[in-house]
Amino acid sequence: MFLINLQGKESIYEQIRSQIERFILAGILKPDDKLPSVRMLAQELGINPNTVMKAYQELEKNGYIYTLNKKGVFVAGNKEEISRRNREDALRMAKTLKEEGLSKKELLEVLDEVFGEETC
Repeated sequence: MFLINLQGKESIYEQIRSQIERFILAGILKPDDKLPSVRMLAQELGINPNTVMKAYQELEKNGYIYTLNKKGVFVAGNKEEISRRNREDALRMAKTLKEEGLSKKELLEVLDEVFGEETC
């Protein structure tokens, strides 16, 4: 299910986190789907369980997953809810950057760099 590049620039926990996020947003993982346990996924990928735990903690903090004690880790919410949350996070970050002196032009340059020539 997960493809991890041990030699890549992106850390292993970030690869796990971003793949789970993409699977959720694409509808591959649906609300209340059960994810592999930390130990099981770590063993499957041949990595330290702490790495998987870090990815899961970040996903939970951002509202993508939730944990039920002794039951497991599950996908939270729906795409619309997650998209709304991401938009709110982006708005908060943009306001913070503005307060710290980043101009609209500079922010747009950063967004162009991130998104390339994509259009809405």
